Amino acid sequence: MQPVPIKTTVVGSMPFPGWLEFSSQHLGQFGPADINEMIEDAVVASVHDQVAAGLDVITDGEQTRFDFNLSFYGYINGIQNNETELRRFGPPAHDQRGKHNIIEPLTAPNGLGVVEEYLRLKRLAPEGQGIKVSIPGPYTLSGRLLPGRLYKDRWEVTEALLPLVSKEIATLVELGVPEICVDEPSMSCYAYREDTKRFVDIFNRTVAPGVGKTRLSMHLCFGNYKGRSVGKKTIAPMLPDFLDMTVDELHSEMTILNFSEVNLLERFAEKFDVAVGVIDVKSYYIETPEDVAERIRKCLPYVPAEKLAVAPDCGLSQTARWAAKQKLTNMVAGAKIVRGEI
Repeated sequence: MQPVPIKTTVVGSMPFPGWLEFSSQHLGQFGPADINEMIEDAVVASVHDQVAAGLDVITDGEQTRFDFNLSFYGYINGIQNNETELRRFGPPAHDQRGKHNIIEPLTAPNGLGVVEEYLRLKRLAPEGQGIKVSIPGPYTLSGRLLPGRLYKDRWEVTEALLPLVSKEIATLVELGVPEICVDEPSMSCYAYREDTKRFVDIFNRTVAPGVGKTRLSMHLCFGNYKGRSVGKKTIAPMLPDFLDMTVDELHSEMTILNFSEVNLLERFAEKFDVAVGVIDVKSYYIETPEDVAERIRKCLPYVPAEKLAVAPDCGLSQTARWAAKQKLTNMVAGAKIVRGEI
């Protein structure tokens, strides 16, 4: 059950402040102490935006990551940058990010950096504020890596990454993290064409150190590279296999589906708490509190209020900060409207 009915939260990422975007492109002009101060200030700003909006559970906004997923490659040995496939011009799409070569067995002797993010967030968040950390799952993490000669295919790369993610989760659990959100959007993007039972096995082995020891949540979406989806936008192929995930809360995009599959959430709610995307991160229309309340009401016939959380469809890193703040504020106000009705 949720800590409060219709809990309000975010997936993980928040927009970078403009000054952080600029500074990150000129890091050579800063000393190590300047960069540490910059990181601290960015997390303070992100925490402020979320607390001011009134969210029940916040993150650090992933302010130390230039991408929710690719940033982790900097912590992993055996990866070499490869821009040979990079398309530099034209409409935004995933092929503008390129892929990376694997040249050695994948290892992360110093961890993946999420522990440091958690300790910083714990220190900077207001006392009593609900917090969580997010980490990409190994299948999603494998998506921009070329197997090369060491690994046969993406599945083998995933298996190499799995213990690295699992170890990070184990360390977070030892430190008492209250909630870990495992981001596996590649699983929802490709559920229509890949082995969903294999996805479940991978996920369950990844999170095994946290089962029963912390709140485990899972984020599923259809991609959000510069406001573009990449997967087939349907949650139907995830059923029934995804019901076997060992997770406490499962989050799915729903606004981008115009709530056409909202009835399928009933199946998920039989097994988990359900977080529903009620804010469109790919649109600059600012949802009003009543818009949000109407969307929440569409969920309640299928997910009881005590099991329901609401969040944006996806991370907010691709949304301008001014819009993200307004959207979150109105999301919280819409949740309060419906809480008053039940």
